[in-house]
Amino acid sequence: MSEIDRSRAARAEARTRIEDTAARLFAERGFAGTTIGEIAAGAGLSKPMLYRHFDSKQELHLALLERHRDELAAAPVHELLHGAGDLATRLTAMYDAWFGYVQSHPYTWRMMFRDTTGDAQVAAFHQELQRRQRETDMALLREFAPGLPEAELEPLGEAIRSSLYGLALWWLERPDHPRELLVATMVRITRGLISTVETPGFGAAPEQDTPAAPGTPAAPGGTD
Repeated sequence: MSEIDRSRAARAEARTRIEDTAARLFAERGFAGTTIGEIAAGAGLSKPMLYRHFDSKQELHLALLERHRDELAAAPVHELLHGAGDLATRLTAMYDAWFGYVQSHPYTWRMMFRDTTGDAQVAAFHQELQRRQRETDMALLREFAPGLPEAELEPLGEAIRSSLYGLALWWLERPDHPRELLVATMVRITRGLISTVETPGFGAAPEQDTPAAPGTPAAPGGTD
């Protein structure tokens, strides 16, 4: 490895330590209760070294939110759109990927779901995050429940979004509950919404012929 490559690797490793430490401290103490000095010390760096990576505490906070927003969005959407199996199977895979990410990043998700900064730019980011999640859920409903009235899509999308966020926060305080429980809950909620309209192929029980009453002539094409 060249000197340049070693320098890049060391810089990337230091940045990761900074972000991981900041995520934990922000989640535990809130934005205002965390200082740059504490983040630097937790990452094993001096404050001047930290400022080589981030100009301010606000910039570090926003960088964390953006990083985890993008990482969260990738796997669940891929499972829904490109996964194998029927819709119910893909919904299960999607929610499992979503809650799997939450489980792997508990400190980050406390920070993402609870804005403790009081900062207008961070508050705007949270509003944008919620809007994107809501629009994703609206697109899901348009695709798989096309009979839903257009006027209901935004509040229904918000119902799914708020259920996801609320369950994630509930789970972070009760980590002894298995992930499968959260996944099954969200699948049930979503299936309940979709089942209010005609949705072929969504795991509904197949139609069965009703036996003819005694003495009723057989339908055309029937056998004797």
